[in-house]
Amino acid sequence: MYDFAVIWEWVEFAVRWTHVITAIAWIGSSFYFIALDLGLHRDRNLASGADGEEWQVHGGGFYHIQKYLVAPAAMPSDLIWFKWESYMTWLSGFTMLVLVYYLGAEFYLVDPNVMELQTWQAIAISMASLAFGWIAYNTLCKVFVNANQTVLMVALFGVLVAMSLFYTHVFSGRAALLHLGAFTATIMSANVFFIIMPNQRIVVADLQAGRKPDPKYGKIAKQRSTHNNYLTLPVLFLMLSNHYPLAFATPYNWAIASLVFLMGVTIRHWFNTQHARKGAPYWTWAATAILMLLIAWLSSIRHEPVTEQAALKGQALVYASAPGFEDVTSIIMGRCSMCHAEEPAWEGLHWAPKGVKLETPEQIAHEARRIYVQAGLTHAMPPANLSYIEPQERQAIVRWFEGAAASGTDS
Repeated sequence: MYDFAVIWEWVEFAVRWTHVITAIAWIGSSFYFIALDLGLHRDRNLASGADGEEWQVHGGGFYHIQKYLVAPAAMPSDLIWFKWESYMTWLSGFTMLVLVYYLGAEFYLVDPNVMELQTWQAIAISMASLAFGWIAYNTLCKVFVNANQTVLMVALFGVLVAMSLFYTHVFSGRAALLHLGAFTATIMSANVFFIIMPNQRIVVADLQAGRKPDPKYGKIAKQRSTHNNYLTLPVLFLMLSNHYPLAFATPYNWAIASLVFLMGVTIRHWFNTQHARKGAPYWTWAATAILMLLIAWLSSIRHEPVTEQAALKGQALVYASAPGFEDVTSIIMGRCSMCHAEEPAWEGLHWAPKGVKLETPEQIAHEARRIYVQAGLTHAMPPANLSYIEPQERQAIVRWFEGAAASGTDS
C-alpha cells in the first residue's frame, strides 16, 4: 500500500503538471493573438490585400505580421493550427477532476452538511453540469447573435451567478469553486472544438476548392475567441481557489466567485483597450480594486461553524477504527491542531491553512490520507517542523495509515 500511495501522488503530480503546461500554452497564444488583432494597423493600403499589419521585435529579431480578414488568395502549404493547446488543457483538467474529485468524492466532492449525495449522484451532477454549461452558453450566443455583445455577456454573467449558487448548494466549497472553473473552461474549450476550428476548416475547404470564403465564419470564430479572452482570468482564479479557504470555505463563496468574473472583465478591458490604442481606461484599476476589497470583506465575515456529523462514513470510519488511531489523534492534536483549527492559536494565522481542521477525531480520520502524505511519508508538515514533531511520531502515523490501508480501504 505504501507503493500505491507514492505512485498515486506522482500520477496526480504528472497530470497536474501537464495541465499547467498546456494551460500556459493555450492562454499565452490566446492572449497574444487577441493583442495582435487589436493592435493591427488597418489604415494602410497593403499590396497583399491583408486587412492589417504589425511590426514586432522579440528575441533579437523583427517580425512582420499580416492578417487577412477572410483568407489569403491561395492556401498556404505550411499553415499552423492552434488547437491542441486547448484540447490538452481540457483533457488534462478533466483527468484531474476524475483523480481528485471523482475518485476522492467522499473527501473532496461531497459534503453531507451541504447536501446528502451518493458518490455516483455527485459525479453524475458534475458531468451533467459541464455539458449543460456548453448548451446554455451556445444557446445564448445563437439567441443574441444580432444583439449588442454587451447584452450577451450580461446574460452569460447571469448564468455564471446561477451556477455559482447551484454548485455551492450541492458540493463542498472547495469542489464548488473548482467546478465553476471547470464549467467555464469547458465552454472555452468547446468554443475551440465546436465553433472556431470547424469554421476555419470551412474557410480552408473553400480556398482549396477555389471558392471565395464567406466572412461570417471568421466573424463568429473571432466572437468566440474574444469571449474566451475575457473568461480566462476568472478560470485561473477558480482553479487555484482550492489553495485558499478564504475563497471557498465561506458562506459567501458563491458571491466571491461571481465577483471574480467581473474582476476578470475589468482587467482584460484595460489590456484590450491598451492594445487597441484607444487610450488608458484607468477607471478599470479603481473598479478592480473595489471588487477585490469587496471579495476580501466577504471572505472575512465570520459565521457559525458547521456541526460535525455524529457518525463517520466509509473510509474515514475504517481509519478511525484502525490500530494506533488514538495515538495518532493525540499526536495530531498536539502538533497540528494549533493551526488547523476553527480559530487557530498560532500567532498570525486567522484561518486554518487550506481549510483543513484537525481538532476532532472525526476530522483527523477524514483527512487520513493527507496526514499520511504530509506528515508521515514526507516532512512537509508542520512547516519547518515548527511544532517539533518527533521521528517516532511520524512513524506512528505511517503505521496507522498503512495498517488501515492494508485492510483494503485504500485499494
